[in-house]
Amino acid sequence: MFCKLGIFARRTAKSREDGAVSSIVSHRLKFSGLLAEIEPDPWREGGWVLTVDGTPQSHVDLARPTELHFEYIARMGHIIDEAFPGRDPLTVLHLGAGALTIPRYVAATHPGSRQQVIEIETDLIDFVRQHLPLPKDASIRCRYGDAREVMGALPGGLLGQVDLVVVDIFRGARTPAHVTSVEFYTEVKRLLSPRGIVLVNVADGPPLAFAKSQLATVRYVFGDAFAIAESSVAKGRRFGNVVLTAWSGDREFDGMPRLMAAGPHPSKVIAGDEAKEWVRSAPIVTDATAIDSPPPARDLFSR
Repeated sequence: MFCKLGIFARRTAKSREDGAVSSIVSHRLKFSGLLAEIEPDPWREGGWVLTVDGTPQSHVDLARPTELHFEYIARMGHIIDEAFPGRDPLTVLHLGAGALTIPRYVAATHPGSRQQVIEIETDLIDFVRQHLPLPKDASIRCRYGDAREVMGALPGGLLGQVDLVVVDIFRGARTPAHVTSVEFYTEVKRLLSPRGIVLVNVADGPPLAFAKSQLATVRYVFGDAFAIAESSVAKGRRFGNVVLTAWSGDREFDGMPRLMAAGPHPSKVIAGDEAKEWVRSAPIVTDATAIDSPPPARDLFSR
């Protein structure tokens, strides 16, 4: 079973009857050459963590897909809940796969949703689906290739029809430059339905120059956007994740107090006049000026 994907185990890898692993398994990704690993969460029974190049990428609970463990993923879940109350099906595009945590969440909270995932690491999705199987009733289609290139080649019928776009693109611990620009976000905006929103995961540390430039760029394209993060990250005290949210012009997003109350705590929402001031001196990113996101310290995720 492991030979087909070129997987080796740091410990003896055993598969349960449901197909999930019961100890650490690893796989060298063909496109990037980075090492992907799936291992049990030592702190949460039933949880699994995907790391790539030593960087935690995703957390999955197969039995409880609505349990979102990673801080920034939990914030994304709260934003989705606020933007789309009820359980009506959604049309969703995910740029970047990880362990398919948000697709699993959407499938559980909005049954019948049509979801597409774009991932450049073809064998990463194979690796994840073999060891952390998707729900059999989930309608999740995977497309392979560079997120921006594949997004530009999506069927024309999707233009103006996508309710949610999740941008969570990393090569190891860094976001590639070409998915951070005005031109990129303009392509994303063309896909959104009148009620559509986009969520962007940004990783940055002090002085948050990259995160501020990303919020400035998203605000330039969409006209408005806000950021939410753990308080110490938002204040530029440590490296972490900042979630950006923007929406199509035909809707408003008024759930800020509930987002702050939902946690994880402590949290900070940067919106309105505060967002304008936060990005006042930040440059708007274009294809000509875009750079990769900054790398975290190598020992940030050490066990």
